[in-house]
Amino acid sequence: MSDDFTKMFAAMMEQGQQMAKAMQLDPSKLAPMPSMADWMPTMPAPLMEAYMGKGVSPEGLDAKSRLLITLAALTIYGAQTEDPLRLTVRHALEAGASPQEVAETIVQVAAFAGPGAVSKAMELAKIEIDKRKGAPE
Repeated sequence: MSDDFTKMFAAMMEQGQQMAKAMQLDPSKLAPMPSMADWMPTMPAPLMEAYMGKGVSPEGLDAKSRLLITLAALTIYGAQTEDPLRLTVRHALEAGASPQEVAETIVQVAAFAGPGAVSKAMELAKIEIDKRKGAPE
């Protein structure tokens, strides 16, 4: 790196630090970010099929199958994927998966994910299944 670039970068970093000090932001006083799964809408089934199912690969997997595979992977990843897991369950149901298929997909990966991840995934899936049925949380 050139000396000019190094100086410019150091000046930018210093300016950023000064701005942060001037704002005196206390992260504990910031409003919590709402859960993505609570505000993101569900895509209609025909749109999912067009963009992630037979519309992409007529001879390949349909949207429901792709979403169930995604659900299995997210279950294995564990708790850090709560919002994506809830969104995937919601979209899998919209694409035609039954609650039984969702549950079986989660349990199928128990050997890889472990009981804690499977339990958490089932808990999150139940939230979305109950919402779809109109049951209270």
